[in-house]
Amino acid sequence: MQRGNWCLQSWLISNGTDNDLPDTSDPGGQAMTVIVELKTLPHFDGLRRPFHGTDLAAGADLRAAVPESEPVTLESMERRLIPTGLAIALPAGYEAQIRPRSGLAIKHGISIPNTPGTIDADYRGELRVPLINLGQEPFMITRGDRIAQMVVSPVIQPEFRVVLELSTTERGEGGFGSTGVKG
Repeated sequence: MQRGNWCLQSWLISNGTDNDLPDTSDPGGQAMTVIVELKTLPHFDGLRRPFHGTDLAAGADLRAAVPESEPVTLESMERRLIPTGLAIALPAGYEAQIRPRSGLAIKHGISIPNTPGTIDADYRGELRVPLINLGQEPFMITRGDRIAQMVVSPVIQPEFRVVLELSTTERGEGGFGSTGVKG
């Protein structure tokens, strides 16, 4: 469906049907599906839509929508927001988590400083990925590079209740490192 210069597309998060509710009758079958509306922005033109690398992959790859003639070089310890040229509409009760790609992290030190980044169901702006270079060498990002992965997950919104005391546990107030490393 055309809306102005942008194209609004429905995108299935994983292989499956486009039913309103996922078919969970076969736990050994396909992953649950949910419809996420995907809007491509003008600077997305020519890039591949997010996709799952395998049938059971949790994350869909996001690509850099930087101009062909203007690659981005991340110096060591530099942070930059990288455009994807995409906007999404998640159904109520879901979030999208933007996570680093493991290969970029281990080979080049490229990560996301607030990982995982959360995209709320009511956000309609462009997905931009904050990348940081934790490596020692500059890293170049060119148009179409796979820079992050997006995982869509259900969200439970809690009801917060103020109490005078919390229930007790064996751990209690033990925080960082309190359970040890060995054992």
